[in-house]
Amino acid sequence: MYRERVTSAPGPVDQPQPASGVVHTVPADGTAGGYGPGGSALGGYGPGGAGPEGWPTTPPGGYAAPEPDRLTRFVLRLYDRSPRWAVPLAAVGCVAIGMSYALLSNPTHADPDASPTCLLKLTTGLDCPGCGGTRALWYVLHADLPAAARHHFLFVFALPFLAYLFVAWAGNQAFGWRLPELRISSKVIGGFLGVWLAFSVLRNLPWAPFTSLYV
Repeated sequence: MYRERVTSAPGPVDQPQPASGVVHTVPADGTAGGYGPGGSALGGYGPGGAGPEGWPTTPPGGYAAPEPDRLTRFVLRLYDRSPRWAVPLAAVGCVAIGMSYALLSNPTHADPDASPTCLLKLTTGLDCPGCGGTRALWYVLHADLPAAARHHFLFVFALPFLAYLFVAWAGNQAFGWRLPELRISSKVIGGFLGVWLAFSVLRNLPWAPFTSLYV
């Protein structure tokens, strides 16, 4: 007569090993020896399977958020106490400063190396994706759209959409206006960026008619 010897597969190091010679049955739910599907341990672990019993587990309410620093608290208090029109007014001030700089500096008569200048164009002689934008703005402010488009066509094309988005946002923030929302999908944004990239490459090609785009 041969004596049947049945042993179980060794479990994890930190788990008690079953005694040899014991036959284990598999429950109907597919778990065996206190282990779940895929070998995940069930027995002896804390609530939610966070770790073995006695290990620290996540508090029921979650971890407390870190306290903001002084600068963050100051900015938050300033934002909460400021009137609703303060942020749009600050944004309008930034736009006005940019327009005033374009008008006063007259970039159409500035030298290529005049300060501030484009570092890419100064070092390589190539037009960067934004080259010509300030001159295009100067021509737009002087109602010369053909010349503006000549210096940066995509800037002139996007300007009405950017202006509407700004007016809609500022009007909602300051006065509660509910202008029709301009929905721009991610595909449209991706297509515009792709056209901008192609435009940035074509304007630097040294062959006609691309040389007409060089600024």
